[in-house]
Amino acid sequence: MAVNGRPTMADIAREANVAVSTVSKVLNGHTDVSAATRRTVERLLVERGYQRPRAVRRPGRGSELIDLVINDLDSVWGLSILSGVEEVVEAAGHALVVSAVHNRQSLTRRWLESLLARGSLGAILVLSELTERQRADLARRGLPVVVVDGVSTPPPDVPSIGATNFAGGYAAAEHLIALGHRRLAAIGGPEQLQCTRARIAGYRAALETAGLALDPHLVRYDTFYHEGGLRAATALLAAQDPPTAILAGNDQQATGVYEAVRRAGRSIPDEVSVVGFDDLNFAEWTAPPLTTVRQPLFEMGVAAARTLLRIVNGERLESTRIELATHLIVRGSTAPPARR
Repeated sequence: MAVNGRPTMADIAREANVAVSTVSKVLNGHTDVSAATRRTVERLLVERGYQRPRAVRRPGRGSELIDLVINDLDSVWGLSILSGVEEVVEAAGHALVVSAVHNRQSLTRRWLESLLARGSLGAILVLSELTERQRADLARRGLPVVVVDGVSTPPPDVPSIGATNFAGGYAAAEHLIALGHRRLAAIGGPEQLQCTRARIAGYRAALETAGLALDPHLVRYDTFYHEGGLRAATALLAAQDPPTAILAGNDQQATGVYEAVRRAGRSIPDEVSVVGFDDLNFAEWTAPPLTTVRQPLFEMGVAAARTLLRIVNGERLESTRIELATHLIVRGSTAPPARR
């Protein structure tokens, strides 16, 4: 073992039964290494905590890589954050490597191994749960990481970027209450998500401030997709005393709520008011246009990339947590409740 107990390329080569030059080729992304040998070397590099020596950064040098790992790329939500990250990374003269993991642990592990081989300067994790083992793997190699809108609150030493989800949930519920709604329902995403818990907490706080009792039957949890909103809203509207307004967990859920209202033979906003969350680009083109809480997704991507580059450049962060403000955007999907 080398100085401070860290493995050297020679240690890795000896254990993999290959030449030191082969380990060097894997580290530098050369293609003249067999797939089986590459997998073996990459696995050992991660397991043994090999820390790649960093090249001295020179002004104007633009060959370094920044990694972005994201759950999926099939949503406007993720693409909006990606756009913000990409703008900052490209302006700084770096290249961005994007990996979609779809919440599958095996792919996440492969991403870690590939990232080690690429020698990236750092990584941005979008809506990914940073497990203790993954954090330890990254920390051993000294790789800077920034988490965006994580599943749970990251450890205090891991920089993270989020939005004021509590304030957004509060503003949405407060708007509906001000219109005169007294039975307003809330649909969250998966209950374990940090953003879901914060938005529902904001909704509950607005009810309490207004002196309204919380009916637990008016709070539902489902996926953040169209189908989740459809299922939850269908159940809410079928109740004996249905809500007059529904706060959806995000804009995609809200489109499912629209469909549930249509199938129930009711209309928006005359009989049911609907509020979304995110303000994705289709929100103003729904019929009626969707009232929603704008989450600054592009700006969150920008903040994440800037934070990571500051760490890479050796700058000290004033805080490891940044929350960007949300804003209520009122459109045509909300109105005072009809008299019963």
